[in-house]
Amino acid sequence: MTAIILLSVFLAAMVAIGIWGMRKTSTLGDYFLGGRTIGPWVSAVAYGTSYFSAVLFIGYAGKLGWGFGLNVLWIAAGNTLFGSLLAWVVLGRRTRRMTQKLDVMTMPEFLNERFGAKHLKTAAAVIIFVFLLPYSASVFKGLGHLFEINFNISYDLALIIMIAITGLYLILGGYFAVTLTDFIQGIIMVVGSVAMIAVLAGKGGGFSTTLAKAAERYALHVTGPTNVLLLVSLVFMTSFGTWGLPQMVQKFYAVKSEKVIQTAAVVTTVFAAIVVFAAYLNGAMSHAFFESVPLVDGKPAFDRLIPELLKSQLPDALMAVILLLVLSASMSTLSSLVLVSASSVAIDLYKGQINPQVSKKSSLAMMRFLSGLFIILSFFIARYELGVIVTLMALSWGAVAGAFMAPFLYGLYWKRTTRAGVAAGMATGLALDIALFFILGPSNSPIASTAAMIAPFLVVPAVSVLTRPPAEKIIRRSFG
Repeated sequence: MTAIILLSVFLAAMVAIGIWGMRKTSTLGDYFLGGRTIGPWVSAVAYGTSYFSAVLFIGYAGKLGWGFGLNVLWIAAGNTLFGSLLAWVVLGRRTRRMTQKLDVMTMPEFLNERFGAKHLKTAAAVIIFVFLLPYSASVFKGLGHLFEINFNISYDLALIIMIAITGLYLILGGYFAVTLTDFIQGIIMVVGSVAMIAVLAGKGGGFSTTLAKAAERYALHVTGPTNVLLLVSLVFMTSFGTWGLPQMVQKFYAVKSEKVIQTAAVVTTVFAAIVVFAAYLNGAMSHAFFESVPLVDGKPAFDRLIPELLKSQLPDALMAVILLLVLSASMSTLSSLVLVSASSVAIDLYKGQINPQVSKKSSLAMMRFLSGLFIILSFFIARYELGVIVTLMALSWGAVAGAFMAPFLYGLYWKRTTRAGVAAGMATGLALDIALFFILGPSNSPIASTAAMIAPFLVVPAVSVLTRPPAEKIIRRSFG
C-alpha cells in the first residue's frame, strides 16, 4: 500500500512538472535544450540521472556484482572519475562554447557545421535512430519486469503505465520538464541508494561483516580466475563511452554558461560516487544472501537477482523508495534517449535536410509528435523482442560511442581534423563494434565496444593528415 501511495504521488508530480514545462516551452531550442539556461546543480543531476538507469541497478549490478564480486567496484570508480568528473572537465567548457558558436543543438548538426559535410549529418542521424531507440526499449523492459515482480501486475500493464507517464511529461514539457524531474529523481536516487546499502549491511550483520561474508562466498560460488580483460573493458566502455553518447553530451550544450561547469563537475562526481557505488556494492553483497542465482526455465536469471534480493530483505516502506529510485533513474534516461532519437528525425533529417524553412511552431509540434511516436515504438520493441531488436540493444552503447567519440573529441580540440577523417573514424567504430560483437559473442560485447571506441582515435588523425585541410572559415567559426 505504501508503494502504491508513493508511486501515485510521484507520477502526479511528474505530470504537474510536464504542464509547468509546457508553459516555458515556445521554441524548438526551449524544447530540446531548455534555451541553454540550465544551472549547475540541475545540469549535474540531469547528467547523473541520465547516466544511471534500471540497466545499472537491475542488470549490470546483478550480473556483474555476482560475476566479479567486490572487483566490480573498479567499474564504479571508473564511472565516477572518468565517466563523470573527467567528462565535465574535458568536454564541458569546449562543448558549450563551440556548439553555441556553431549554433547547433544535436550531434549530427555539430558534425555538419564543424566539418562542413551534410552526409555526416545524415549518417549520424541514422545511427542514432537505429541504435538508441532499441536501447530505450531495453530500459522499459527492465522497468516492466521490476514492477511485475513487486506490484503483481502483468508485464504489459507495467509497460503501459511507465510509457504513459514518461510520454506525458516529456511531450508536454520537453527539456525544462526533463531537467526538473531529473533533479527530483536524483534526490530520490541518493536517499534510496544510501538507505538500501545501510539496511542490507545491517541485515548481513554490519557493513564489514557483510562484505567479508560476500567475499568468502564469492570464492565458493564463482570458480575460475577473474576475466581481467573483460573487467577492464567494462570499466572503459561504461566510463568513457558516455563521452560519445549524444544523450549525454547534450547536457553540456544546455548549461547556462561556462561559469557553471566547475560546480556541475563537482556535483555530478559526488552524485555518481553515491549512486553507482551503491548499485554495484549491492550486486556484490548479493553473495552474502544467496547461494545461487535465481533460475527461470532452468537458466540463471541475473535480471531477477537484485529484485529478489531487495524484495526479500527490505521492509515495505523502504522497498517503495527503492522502486521509486529505479523508476527515477530509468525515466530520466528514457527521456534523454527519446529526445535525442526524436531530434535525429525532427531536427537533423526533416528540418535540416527536407524542409529547412519549416516554421518554429511546426518544428516544435513535430518534435512533440515524434517524441510520442518514439515512446510508442519503444513499447512495441520492449513487448515483442524480435531477434534483430535484441541484437541492436546489445550493440547500442558500443556502436554509438564507437561512431561518435573520437570524431567529437577531435572536432573539439584539433583544428586539422578533416571530414574524410571523421567519416573514416565513424565507419571504423561502427563496423568494428558490429564485427567483433559477432566474432567474440554477446558475452564479450564490452571488449568489442572498447575496441570500437579506441580504433577511431588512430584512424581519424591518420586519414586527416592525408586529406585536404578543412576550410579556414570553418576553423574561424568553430574556434574563434
